[in-house]
Amino acid sequence: MGRAEPAAEAPAQGAYPAVRLRRNRRDAWTRRLVAENTLSVDDLIWPIFVIEGRNEERPVAAMPGQVRVTVDRVAKHVEQAATLGIPAIAIFPATPAEAKDAEGSEALNPNNLICRAARELKRAFPEVGLIGDVALDPYTDHGHDGVFRETRTGEYIHNDDTVAVLVRQALNQAEAGIDVIAPSDMMDGRIGAIRQALDAQGFIDTRIMSYAAKYASAFYGPFRDALGNSRALRGDKKTYQMDPANSDEALREVAMDLAEGADTVMVKPGMPYLDIIRRVKDRFGVPTFAYQVSGEYAMIMAAVQNGWLDHDRTMLESLMGFKRAGASGVLSYFSVAAAKLLKG
Repeated sequence: MGRAEPAAEAPAQGAYPAVRLRRNRRDAWTRRLVAENTLSVDDLIWPIFVIEGRNEERPVAAMPGQVRVTVDRVAKHVEQAATLGIPAIAIFPATPAEAKDAEGSEALNPNNLICRAARELKRAFPEVGLIGDVALDPYTDHGHDGVFRETRTGEYIHNDDTVAVLVRQALNQAEAGIDVIAPSDMMDGRIGAIRQALDAQGFIDTRIMSYAAKYASAFYGPFRDALGNSRALRGDKKTYQMDPANSDEALREVAMDLAEGADTVMVKPGMPYLDIIRRVKDRFGVPTFAYQVSGEYAMIMAAVQNGWLDHDRTMLESLMGFKRAGASGVLSYFSVAAAKLLKG
């Protein structure tokens, strides 16, 4: 029988391990000092919905806590966000069915919902930035972001005819006081055409936030319900929105939009595409925004209502995830609730 190995001597107390990463997690003040990312009110954009009517507020069933408001109540609705210091509001119109047609003509009406809301908010809160959605889906009776044209293989969303309408829509919004034009349609060449038209009409300081990498996602359902589009949508949007399988293509989309004059870019949806946010930020180093879309919000809120998740912790953790991925800011329906916590 061989000799037994001698027992190893226990290391002196504190000698092992020399590196203890937990030291920097020991106290709240230490964690604050070494935090790699921060989340503040300055990172938030609040999307809101406006509807026709007077003195009315309608809840969005699929988005607990979110409402649609009439234009006469929009300033009161936004007052809390302005007081909290949220930098910008994104306006989305729930256009009545009777105002919709195949060409999205209501988008060009200078007194449409988004234009009236913009004028009201600019009067009430001139210091708050206003972001206007530029796309035709809130205005078309078929629910698509562009106009259909006949081709040899059947109907198809026509890129160039759609861009011509989007340019006029962007000018309409700029004249109403929208600070940031946000094309969400995903037509090729629309950023350059809009930038050229804005500059030609003297709107040289009107910014463009391009939905540069917008995916044909299943996460938009509650949003379409909020706008009344879900039942109207004919088919899907896969011929112009991006395939969820692709990431290299997102970089090409972003590069094209930046070359055409986009001031900032956006990735939509948010949480399922954190890798895209990181790739865009690393490659281009430009202001990059994420949209925490309605489906993401609805999932969290459903789990909260069932007692499965803590509302405040989950909300803030999800928002911090966007910052960690490289986002400059986040469009989120949680913006007001998050701002209250962040302001303490």
